[in-house]
Amino acid sequence: MAGHSHSANIAVRKGKQDAQRAKLFSKLSRYIIIAARNGGGDPDTNLRLRYAIDKARAVSMPKDNIERAVKKGTGELEGVSYDEITYEGYGSGGVAILVETLTDNRNRTNGEIRSIFEKGGGNMGTPGCVGYLFERKGLFLIDAKKFPDEDAVMTAALEAEADDFKREGEFYEVTCDPVKFAAVQSALQAAGIVAEEAEVKNLPKTFVDVDVETGKKVLRLIDNLDNHDDVQNVYTNADLTEEMADA
Repeated sequence: MAGHSHSANIAVRKGKQDAQRAKLFSKLSRYIIIAARNGGGDPDTNLRLRYAIDKARAVSMPKDNIERAVKKGTGELEGVSYDEITYEGYGSGGVAILVETLTDNRNRTNGEIRSIFEKGGGNMGTPGCVGYLFERKGLFLIDAKKFPDEDAVMTAALEAEADDFKREGEFYEVTCDPVKFAAVQSALQAAGIVAEEAEVKNLPKTFVDVDVETGKKVLRLIDNLDNHDDVQNVYTNADLTEEMADA
């Protein structure tokens, strides 16, 4: 497991997230609703909706669930109105934590997220306190064992105007501007390259080293935040390792 890499941090947390499939469907439905509400129900013209649908299909979310969420977003079906709120704070060791939520009750979510931070040994900060430590990027993680021709993968990515390409351990990491995400994804697919992970994320600009015990505390806090129904994504700049996940 390579340190200071996006692939390492994601792999440490992915197993637990995969075990929560039903809750994941609910969260993705909200994401689709918001995307359709803000940009319309046509994924060909609404890139955010296309990305949301692709993300749902990647975890085998049923087609009916996807279509129902789109219709709720466009108003064809009655649905709950959600607001997008990002919370910022600190975990053990002072590491930065960013929490993206979709909620139908701001006051409830605010109090509950604050409580999770405090119980996990952290604290919720003010808007902007850690956001500057992250940047919004499209990220593709590609298994180098499945695609050993590094030059071919790099060429496909960079010709589609990806920002960066590098190898970290067993993965190639490709990053791009969010508006280029669909173009880079299409270019990779056209070249027969399938990414293990393809998502627009808030990536830390730099990683912070933490000891194993601190890392375990940070992971527990992140897990508890992830388990909240209103939380869509949690990001940290802590450099997480497999050893920290063996809590």
